[in-house]
Amino acid sequence: MNNTNDERCRNFLIALRKIMQAIDRHSITLKNKFGLTGPQLILLQSVSTDKQISVTQLSKKISLSQATVTDITKRLEKKNYITRRRSLGDKRKTNIALTEKGKMILNTVPPLLQEQFTDRFSKLERWEQLMIESSFERVVSMMSAENIEASAIMITGSVDPTES
Repeated sequence: MNNTNDERCRNFLIALRKIMQAIDRHSITLKNKFGLTGPQLILLQSVSTDKQISVTQLSKKISLSQATVTDITKRLEKKNYITRRRSLGDKRKTNIALTEKGKMILNTVPPLLQEQFTDRFSKLERWEQLMIESSFERVVSMMSAENIEASAIMITGSVDPTES
């Protein structure tokens, strides 16, 4: 590799690291200031758009496994942000609803990092969006990460999504 290529690779790796650090910082701030993880906040926001929702519907809506959603809802119930009740029609189903305390916390937390990103990304021209998307898909391929399952929740391994 020549010096120019070395410098480009280095700059790109630094940019990736900055993205990871921004995600970590946001997750830590959310956890320290509000006692919530990113996935917990996403779950609360999703529940707030419905009067009540089942675990199955919620897991599909936020692209997390049912087991993870169940763990998160148990922790949020302990904090009195949601209620979990068995469905009257189907005892296998658990319905989740937001409590008043849950509504209050949603009014105080800052927007999620992915909301800020989505807002800014949406304002780009279509060709630029496609270029960025294509470039990131290439990076995923270059890192042999195509088979890694991921949701649209921006967290890193340093914060457990089910942690309370």
